[in-house]
Amino acid sequence: MITDTTIQYLKGQIAAGADTVQLFDSWGGLLSKQDFETFSLQYIRQIVAAVKEEAPTIVFAKGAWGSLGEMAATGAQGLGIDWCIEPALARQFAGANVTLQGNFDPAKLLSPIPVIEEEVRQMLRDFGPGKHVANLGHGILPNVPVDHARAFVNAVKEFRF
Repeated sequence: MITDTTIQYLKGQIAAGADTVQLFDSWGGLLSKQDFETFSLQYIRQIVAAVKEEAPTIVFAKGAWGSLGEMAATGAQGLGIDWCIEPALARQFAGANVTLQGNFDPAKLLSPIPVIEEEVRQMLRDFGPGKHVANLGHGILPNVPVDHARAFVNAVKEFRF
């Protein structure tokens, strides 16, 4: 029932103008690989199959990097990754055909702005010029100063290889 409702909800979002949809499983990494398949990935697979022709889909399962290959096989165009996996390893697991999104540690936004700027540049260098969307590796913390979030965005926008 949740899967069917999610599909209808995402289709409604797409009909209302959403260009891309993203599925989150913030707890997927707490499950074994087998349990992740049983309790999450089989449903993610159904959702992606139902909406991927209508809008690009991104799948994010925090901590479930051991299943990146299986998540890439869902047909999602993008995979979100958290900060606990190196970009090269994520690319190895996910393959070359999927866009990776992430993986800046949201807690680093509490660092001094010059540190944030350098950490962003390092993240972008680590991903290289390939298929990558710069983003946090999970949601922004409520106590992050706006200027620090702005520093992240500006550092991404200003970066050049």
